[in-house]
Amino acid sequence: MTVTVAPTDASGLRARFDAELAGFLERQGPDWPDGAPRGVFTALQRFVLAGGKRLRPLFCYWGWRGAGAPDGTPIVVAAAALELFHAFALIHDDILDGSDRRRGEPSVHRLFADLHARSSWRGDPEAYGRNTALLCGDLCAAWSDQMFHECGLSTEQVHRGYGVFALMRTEVIAGEYLDLVSGVGDGSVASALTVIRMKAARYTVTRPLQIGAALAGAGPELIAALGEFGDPLGDAFQLRDDVLGVFGDPAVTGKSVLDDLREGKPTVMMALARSAADRSQTIRLRELFGNPALDADGAAELRAIIEVTGALERIEQMIRVRTEAALAALQSAMVADEARSALVALAGQAIDRHA
Repeated sequence: MTVTVAPTDASGLRARFDAELAGFLERQGPDWPDGAPRGVFTALQRFVLAGGKRLRPLFCYWGWRGAGAPDGTPIVVAAAALELFHAFALIHDDILDGSDRRRGEPSVHRLFADLHARSSWRGDPEAYGRNTALLCGDLCAAWSDQMFHECGLSTEQVHRGYGVFALMRTEVIAGEYLDLVSGVGDGSVASALTVIRMKAARYTVTRPLQIGAALAGAGPELIAALGEFGDPLGDAFQLRDDVLGVFGDPAVTGKSVLDDLREGKPTVMMALARSAADRSQTIRLRELFGNPALDADGAAELRAIIEVTGALERIEQMIRVRTEAALAALQSAMVADEARSALVALAGQAIDRHA
């Protein structure tokens, strides 16, 4: 008799997550309401399955395994459900940020705005795109909840993990609001760090890890230890994301390097640049940063200011310090050896990346 062993390396797990996501979405097709255009459903299928690092499902899976629980389809399904919540967050975030590209393709609101314009429909194409994308994001959030509850684990297990899941959702939305507030606030390093911890760091690493561990019945000590690992690693991940948003290759990142600069996104890197800028640099930062008409030359000037003020170098140092703190915390955490090795590798993938 041949025994098939499911892969647990990163690429193998990504394939398993994608298969479960594809199967879940396919099962939603027959339930799509009669008379409702299927454009939203088709667009979401394409968006959810079109790439992505699947970091949140990976951290969730290894949180489960780190707590000593075995591999199996139910945890793969539960972890994959986080990717649907991530789709919700990305769709809404792109609306808030005015980003027209995501993963190398038009963002969801841009997709529907362009459809409206091409079809010569009545009304405002931009409003149609935003409103339709909001509904798409809401649907992804609802599907995430459904997929998580239908993962195949016991009601007691799902209930344990869902408490952390609910906390994560609250933090993400609160973080998005903090991001908006910080955009009209003092623009300090401290406020920018608070935003990334709430909006991105815990939602990317810490809470997925803790969801997996909670599903497995982990006690408070392990949950806390995973937080000691996840918080600094999540901060480092977002700091790297902010660097790539300005200095990355759009062909690799799938996003324009103008978006964050035109938006005036209140990142730690820009706060550091402002705090170290001389008078002439401060004037140029005020003129260029947050200018919706910023062109490639203006962006190049901003990048030069970021580098000459030492802001980029300081960000790289912050990334190194936080990554080292995370790995040190992981070494002392009482997690299974296989999970520890996998999490070390995942930390490297999260930080040493170009997309």
